[in-house]
Amino acid sequence: MKLLMSIVYVAVIGILAHYVGESLPRGLFSEYKFPYRAFKWEKDGKFYNRLYIKKWKTKLPDMSRIMQDMLPKRVTFDATSDNIDALIKETCVAECVHHWLCVFSVGIYLIWKDYVGVILAFVFVACNIPFMMIQRYNRPHLIKLRNKLLKREEREKFALADTVL
Repeated sequence: MKLLMSIVYVAVIGILAHYVGESLPRGLFSEYKFPYRAFKWEKDGKFYNRLYIKKWKTKLPDMSRIMQDMLPKRVTFDATSDNIDALIKETCVAECVHHWLCVFSVGIYLIWKDYVGVILAFVFVACNIPFMMIQRYNRPHLIKLRNKLLKREEREKFALADTVL
């Protein structure tokens, strides 16, 4: 019975987390402020290369492929700085949601109230950590891409203004 309650609990908080994450105002998140800015030890995402993140990050489920109401997590050839900025905000929201899922893992312990609850809560947290790592790995790369696109868009705007004059 406790196992079934734990499974239902995890499913319910996962579903709720999705809808809460989708409803959060993106303006609340800044990639330049704690906790979303890159830490020095992360070296703009390079730290995660030591963990071979490029090999395993695409093998994990991506909710944006399953849920049609989510912003697709793809960078297309015709992406603009605004598109990339939206993706950057999505990485912040996703990281926030996974952090809160870790906090709510305490509920699993409250169901079991023994070492099994501790182990299951730890497993639940461990399952969320790779998703947080992916966000922290992708964000610096997206910021660099957005900055390059901003420069290109600015050059194109000035070039267009010069041809009009």
